[in-house]
Amino acid sequence: MIGIDRALLKSEPLAKGWNELLRRVRADFCLPLMHRELIMLRVAVLNSADFEWNVHYPAYLAAGGTHAQSEALKGVRVDSRLFGAAECALIRLTDQSTRHVNVDADVIPEPKSYFGERQTVAAVATVAAYNMVSRFLVALAI
Repeated sequence: MIGIDRALLKSEPLAKGWNELLRRVRADFCLPLMHRELIMLRVAVLNSADFEWNVHYPAYLAAGGTHAQSEALKGVRVDSRLFGAAECALIRLTDQSTRHVNVDADVIPEPKSYFGERQTVAAVATVAAYNMVSRFLVALAI
């Protein structure tokens, strides 16, 4: 059993709800998996959640991301030359939501133009869910 599971099992309702929510984010959201994993990696970097990075890095590569792109996600400023415009829009959304909670009004229309409203909502929910994960991990030193 990994560290996060040991912590979650201190509360059965937490463990059940947590696992169901994150299973749905990982498996059921309409946003393509590579984009969800990109968001998860960026959140892990911004919140210094090494465990989260280590779990999602192989998944990002398996979903089509590259080592160079994942390394770029570690920067304070991400090198946009390694990403398409749609991915850059997701990175801007992730950065603002993670760093400031509030997202500027001019940020949301950009991912909507690439992904539509439904996938943009999935992107925002992915950012929020993985901020929850990383903050839990960091607070408990997992």
